[in-house]
Amino acid sequence: MTPDNTSAGAHAVHENLFSGPQPDVAGAAGYPDAPPRVGFFTDTSVCIGCKACEVACKEWNAVPEDGLELTGMSYDNTQGLGADTWRHVAFIEQRKPLGGQEPGLGHESVDVFAAAARLGTDTAAPAPAPAPENEVISPVSPDGRTELRWLMASDVCKHCTHAACLDVCPTGALFRTEFGTVVVQEDICNGCGYCVPACPYGVIDQREDDGRVWKCTLCYDRLGAGMEPACAKACPTESIQFGPLDELRERAAARVAQLHAAGVTDARLYGEDPEDGVGGDGAFFLLLDEPEVYGLPPDPVVTTRDLPDMWRHAALAAVSLAALAVAGFAKRPGRGR
Repeated sequence: MTPDNTSAGAHAVHENLFSGPQPDVAGAAGYPDAPPRVGFFTDTSVCIGCKACEVACKEWNAVPEDGLELTGMSYDNTQGLGADTWRHVAFIEQRKPLGGQEPGLGHESVDVFAAAARLGTDTAAPAPAPAPENEVISPVSPDGRTELRWLMASDVCKHCTHAACLDVCPTGALFRTEFGTVVVQEDICNGCGYCVPACPYGVIDQREDDGRVWKCTLCYDRLGAGMEPACAKACPTESIQFGPLDELRERAAARVAQLHAAGVTDARLYGEDPEDGVGGDGAFFLLLDEPEVYGLPPDPVVTTRDLPDMWRHAALAAVSLAALAVAGFAKRPGRGR
């Protein structure tokens, strides 16, 4: 780290302790020569819901099996992030046209008109049976409509720039790594649970059998060995991308511009802005609808943001009470005889 960066970083720490940009989270945490901050960019527009990320996360991190139960409202069988689900693929069905969504896969070499002309004449495969009268058979456009679409998104711990879980942990079980990520040390956590309500995303969770908290570590052990996290490695469509955070932000901005040009005007980034209420996330997303649709808070704020003012007011109140007590004692009748 250069002297200039040190000065700028120290200034930023004092000016934005609990919100706003923090250009050097690792440096602020005591790593003067830290590598570039890394994170996840999850492009939900190319997620196919295969859940390879969930499986890879469980296998590499030895996360216990937590049951597979359908909600009755979705094909989602893991339902949400928790102590035993560090990656969760959401399935959202919408009555909304797919529009000009470009899935990221090229089919330029396919002549769809020629393929359509061969339907029923190709002897290599049996021709489809004729549709009974008055019966809808197309799963893609039932009844001639195209208003259904699936939104799929692989959620994970956001590794916030200003992480409230770090602020409230009394034992130091949660710590900032040299890569800028946030990790729980299972052998130090005492299960107090203060971090659980502090998380603005509801990510960190206590395990029922021992009470300790667990969440994504961004595969800290793999990063130390120069490897990418297991979920990103397993993703077949590159929906989950791993790398230096600055590079991922540039890549994400270019992807949004590409989708807008293709007519997907709802495409937007979530969690990438260093000016937001958590100082930007280490894991951010490209969404195709409002954050609430995916179960994400629209405007997350670090829950410890108001702590300095609270302590300042408490100290002022204590000083005022002490001054009143001293004044009352000095004015007590008979004092000074």
